[in-house]
Amino acid sequence: MSDDPLQDLPTDADLDALCEQLAVMAQERGLTVATAESLTSGNIAARLGKASDAGSWFSGGVVAYSRAVKHSVLHVPDGSVVCEEAARVMARSVATLMGASLALSVTGEGGPHPQESEPPGTVWFGIVDHGTAETEKHVFSGTPESVLTATVEHAIRLLVRHASPQTNCETTAR
Repeated sequence: MSDDPLQDLPTDADLDALCEQLAVMAQERGLTVATAESLTSGNIAARLGKASDAGSWFSGGVVAYSRAVKHSVLHVPDGSVVCEEAARVMARSVATLMGASLALSVTGEGGPHPQESEPPGTVWFGIVDHGTAETEKHVFSGTPESVLTATVEHAIRLLVRHASPQTNCETTAR
């Protein structure tokens, strides 16, 4: 294990390979994928859009960096936008907006300074898999750039996990 957090970050080739894995599974299973991004500013959608035959499985994404867009387009309720509820609502809204069977959202604090009541590196992920919503919270360490890269990687891994035929979609709906 290195003391350098950048050494453990994925390379572009690593992220491209994950996206190719997602592309194959999405096409095999007839999935459509969509994203709602705040912290990542469209970086996830850009990665997915580069994957093979993206036009057949990637519906698109919404970049909702401002609070106003989160509230008006993605129907995030008033209050904190870096929280479990915001991530869940963002994922549900983009799934509905794009008609996607698998939707992912990301909202968080990239740093270097805290905002709202969350420390830098705090990221909420929302995922809607055939109508069932789940959320995850992670706190990544490092510079804003390393938080961004770790967030993109984790988001794509979440999509791959949910696109996998072994994924059990029978989770508790929220």
